[in-house]
Amino acid sequence: MIRIAAATLLAIFVASAALAQPRTLSTQSGPVRVDVVAQGLQHPWGMAFLPDGRLLVTERPGRLRTVAQDGAVSQPIGGVPRVFARGQGGLLDVALSPEFASDRLVYLTFAEPGSGTSAGTALARGRLNDAATALEDVRVLFRQEPKLEGGNHFGSRIAFARDGRIFVTLGERFTFERAQDTSTHLGAVVRIERDGSVPKDNPFVDRPGARPEIWSYGHRNVQGAAIHPETGALWTHEMGPMGGDEVNIALPGRNYGWPLVSWGKHYDGRAIPSPATRPDLAASLHHWTPSIAPSGMAFYVADLFPGWRGSLLAGALAGQALVRLTLDGERVTGEERIAMGARIRDVAVASDGAVWLVTDENNGRVLRLTPQK
Repeated sequence: MIRIAAATLLAIFVASAALAQPRTLSTQSGPVRVDVVAQGLQHPWGMAFLPDGRLLVTERPGRLRTVAQDGAVSQPIGGVPRVFARGQGGLLDVALSPEFASDRLVYLTFAEPGSGTSAGTALARGRLNDAATALEDVRVLFRQEPKLEGGNHFGSRIAFARDGRIFVTLGERFTFERAQDTSTHLGAVVRIERDGSVPKDNPFVDRPGARPEIWSYGHRNVQGAAIHPETGALWTHEMGPMGGDEVNIALPGRNYGWPLVSWGKHYDGRAIPSPATRPDLAASLHHWTPSIAPSGMAFYVADLFPGWRGSLLAGALAGQALVRLTLDGERVTGEERIAMGARIRDVAVASDGAVWLVTDENNGRVLRLTPQK
């Protein structure tokens, strides 16, 4: 085992030392330079910037690492919970506490193993030690119920609201109809306190039989979430079946329709009623058919790319692109797809305004986008 671990680490360092040359992409706002900061990661999934500029990156098989600005990749950070690393499951999103500078708390979502071969999405929290080599005092704050067989549709993203409460997005674990069942967490967005307790003003707290953590439901597989910088509202995007990926504003108590309605079709070609037939259900702001398989989301409010300011950025797995949506309030006014030639799993904006991406590959890369001068 030691020889295998050492060989894996050596491969990452060798790969990082032989990075591809920067390339230039044409965009509506001018040429963009793409630098490969690091490579050799195994299906990187989520990322978060530490105050010193290093990037925390999750790898789906269950590893958490730091990536320095110069591309140096750390050994795996200790203390990460055991994960169900099958199918789409594994170690998923990562986010820092809003008070990380003082409490050093790191939050992780992951597919948690259950009995037999069952699993469900969970949220854990641990304190990153000063050397950034281990998580300490790790505890699970939330567990999706029920745990189910299969390796599909775990979600999941973490977003901190302005009041410090936590949103976690959850897939319906490929069970379709159960996304309409509020006695489960399947296909829901949940909202919890930072200690894992339930906020007293959650919309289903007083509803008999409903899970009190639920904020909104009727979702399929939400892999993008971000807080709007002006309104403080939670924006999400989710994957449809054959088409019908959606951008939504997740409002308390609302039903987002899956699988009662969709802009797409079932994989066997069967039609699904259009969202227009159910005005009682929450409507999406934007949708994609064919599917781009959106994953990762960030609002761009920096100045490095002036033409992107106010845009919503989303990664595209099937679309192999960075997708930029222009907005006018809650209305999507335009779309630009910047072809990246790889499955983009997550998007983050650094303090200097550079846009960072991770690619969903066995030899996963960390990319940095800056204006080409």
